[in-house]
Amino acid sequence: MKAGFVSLGCSKNLVDTEVMLGLIKEREIELVNDPSDADILIVNTCAFIQSAKEESINTILNMAEYKQPEKGHCKSLIIAGCLGQRYGQELLDELPEADGIIGTEAWGRVTEVIDETLKGNRLVIKGDETIYDASVPRIPTTPKHTAYVKIAEGCNNRCAFCAIPLIRGKYRSRKLEDIVAEVRNLVDKGVREIVLIAQDTTNYGHDIYGEPRLAQLLRELCKVEGIKWIRTLYNYPRFLNDELIEVMATEEKIVKYVDIPLQHASNEVLRRMRRPDTKEQITALLKKLRERVPGVVIRSTFIVGFPGETEEQFQELKDFIQEQRFDHAGFFTYSKEEDTPAANMDGQVDDDVMQDRYHEIKAIQSLISQEINESLVDQVLEVIVEGHTEDGTSYGRSYRQADDVDDLVYIEDDTTSKVGDIVKVRILQGFTEDLVGELAE
Repeated sequence: MKAGFVSLGCSKNLVDTEVMLGLIKEREIELVNDPSDADILIVNTCAFIQSAKEESINTILNMAEYKQPEKGHCKSLIIAGCLGQRYGQELLDELPEADGIIGTEAWGRVTEVIDETLKGNRLVIKGDETIYDASVPRIPTTPKHTAYVKIAEGCNNRCAFCAIPLIRGKYRSRKLEDIVAEVRNLVDKGVREIVLIAQDTTNYGHDIYGEPRLAQLLRELCKVEGIKWIRTLYNYPRFLNDELIEVMATEEKIVKYVDIPLQHASNEVLRRMRRPDTKEQITALLKKLRERVPGVVIRSTFIVGFPGETEEQFQELKDFIQEQRFDHAGFFTYSKEEDTPAANMDGQVDDDVMQDRYHEIKAIQSLISQEINESLVDQVLEVIVEGHTEDGTSYGRSYRQADDVDDLVYIEDDTTSKVGDIVKVRILQGFTEDLVGELAE
């Protein structure tokens, strides 16, 4: 038997895919990249916002075509992940092309679902709240030098716009020792960059230790020989405290890169979003980070068009972006998600208005990004090489850039560096999205 996977959505979903791949391979089912070769096709879906749901459904229908003899020989099409967790039996009823549903908590039963669907049984398995540990087989799909490590699952934040708690359940951390064990295993396999992920990494450990323990976890991981970079994503402001900032400032292996999802800068919008921070608190935190962690790169995400957002509140957000000059920022138009408090709020913003605001604020950030990148000219950065182009150029990322979400560094006339090498690069040009450099002597 042969199985093929399509993984959609975030890096947290990708880790679930990698765990299921490991369990499938353990059953001696061959893994293939070409869906036309697969007997079993599994789509690990995203349901975070409406556009993600639509992409998931379209992908499922595309994979269903491989059940047709002229395209493939798929005998079992399985929907995994967030879409299946949220809609379950309804999804199976509406999509006769699908044979089985695996919710976000049921990754450990993937081979059971495969067996049942191959017998002709259609079923939904959602499972209990759980999270993988270091003993579970896992096949990383990222480049050999980089790996994501999920340190917690679920979320206790009840932001008015977000459906993640409805899908992933309450926040639950892995034991510190278990995370360290997994990281050691990954480093033994050649991984040099560890990226710690959770819905809220700064809340790590609070549920099992009675207090956040991300600072302690980072100190322990810095002791693991062979790691070059440790990066944390999704650092919510509330627990980004002095202890954690001190660890970021003093531990060499921790890249000076902080990803803080802030969502807005108007106190009134933040209140309606059910965010616990104020603009004043956020501004003070950003100031502290820049003072205590020299050279820190700060990334954030923001929502425009949240219900009730006025032109004055949008202007406040634009002013904040111009004042803070984030190195990287992602912007999203508000997505009305069923069963969330925001979906029933008054003052839903017109789609055309949201799009105008989105493009306006994106243009502001583009100018900021270009100016920041131009200021890096003549600086020498360490870059982890990730690939080569046909014209003799290599490319990769410096500490300033996270995988998948940020821009790249292109290294001219580099035919000697290998993927996974960390090389010194002198920056020659800075653009809105990318940097261009040369190997430094």
